[in-house]
Amino acid sequence: MEQTELCPRFEQAVSLLSRRWNALIIFSLLEGPRRFCAVTEQIGISNRLLSERLKELEQHGIVSRTVFPDTPSRIEYSLTDKGMALLPVLQEIQTWATRWIEPGQGIPE
Repeated sequence: MEQTELCPRFEQAVSLLSRRWNALIIFSLLEGPRRFCAVTEQIGISNRLLSERLKELEQHGIVSRTVFPDTPSRIEYSLTDKGMALLPVLQEIQTWATRWIEPGQGIPE
């Protein structure tokens, strides 16, 4: 019976992380707070799509948006405690990928 309670949560977590760009955005923010343009440059995502994904991750409590009252205004994105809790998960995926995925190997979508 316990498995039926775990499956929907697991499915939701995998769905959120596997949504295109989400895991890379989170991985990028593991290094610390970053500005929008820094994330865009690092992972090569369009501004519109990054904005969409950051809003979604913010709604899920994974990303925090901080606006600094500078002129012009400065906005930084960082991981919340909930987002930082993904660190061991993403590190294990990276370890697995280093061992089992060949660089340039095409992965079907």
